[in-house]
Amino acid sequence: MSLNLIERPRRNRKSETIRGWHRETWLSPQHFVLPLFLHGGTEDIAIGAMPGCFRLSPDGLDREVEGALEDGIGSIVLFPAIPEELKTSFGEESYNSERLIPATIRRLKARWPELVIVTDVALDPYSCDGHDGIVQDGRILNDETVEVLVKQAICQAESGADVIAPSDMMDGRIGALREGLDGAGFTEVSLLSYTVKYASAFYGPFREALDSAPKFGDKKTYQMDPANVREALREVALDESEGADIVMVKPAGPYLDVIRMVREATALPIAAYQVSGEYAMLKAACANGWLDEKKVALESLLSIRRAGADVIFTYYARQAAAWLKEQ
Repeated sequence: MSLNLIERPRRNRKSETIRGWHRETWLSPQHFVLPLFLHGGTEDIAIGAMPGCFRLSPDGLDREVEGALEDGIGSIVLFPAIPEELKTSFGEESYNSERLIPATIRRLKARWPELVIVTDVALDPYSCDGHDGIVQDGRILNDETVEVLVKQAICQAESGADVIAPSDMMDGRIGALREGLDGAGFTEVSLLSYTVKYASAFYGPFREALDSAPKFGDKKTYQMDPANVREALREVALDESEGADIVMVKPAGPYLDVIRMVREATALPIAAYQVSGEYAMLKAACANGWLDEKKVALESLLSIRRAGADVIFTYYARQAAAWLKEQ
């Protein structure tokens, strides 16, 4: 039997070369930002819920950065594990220019000036309350927090950060950060806003990595409700009007529909964060032999790109870069 078909889509799938002619989405190391955890100790400490990830010592951090650059990954984002005795209600350690993050930025830039360093702006690593902002009587204070975030951002910029990435979700912080950075002479420092950050259950392993879980309650009064999409578009419009250079959706995999809607709503570049819970699930399933790690990791990253992300923060960055070279 032969069907009388004018349209046969399979003709465009018959060889790798022909499939490559019209492949709509592609993935490469240039799309990745490698998240790295660091601490002030002399040994690397494995993170139980995130196989292959560590709280890195200075030497361990240098090895990861050197390897990432060799893999073609030109950017990293730094997250600090701060000793409990340095944490306070107002997070003063976040803008101490002699401490872990500023000192690390200066050291890395001296050795690898071409490395793009992204820094997190939020108070949760530095807060004895474990929240992204200043807490008073069980409430997270917005405007008072933003004032501290500006100090933190300027401190990081002075140390050599290329991209400031506020993850706190306080209202108005993008405009305040842009004004603060510009006023301090850092007009070339970019703002990558965690614009659409959901109050997600997928962040659990990250909080283990930094010992930064809230000491009470949750983050639902400032992070977004997972049920909402229209609210995301409102946040995008606000951050764009306040001077964001790049907007982010976090998490990535469970929110591909949101990435697509944001892509259609803005001309700004879009970042997406494949968060610790996404990574941990894939690692666990693959460790049990249920999935092929290379195939599912690359497919998950390709899906994030297909949804509309230009940049992907992923713990799989170095592995994915190596796998892509094999193709």
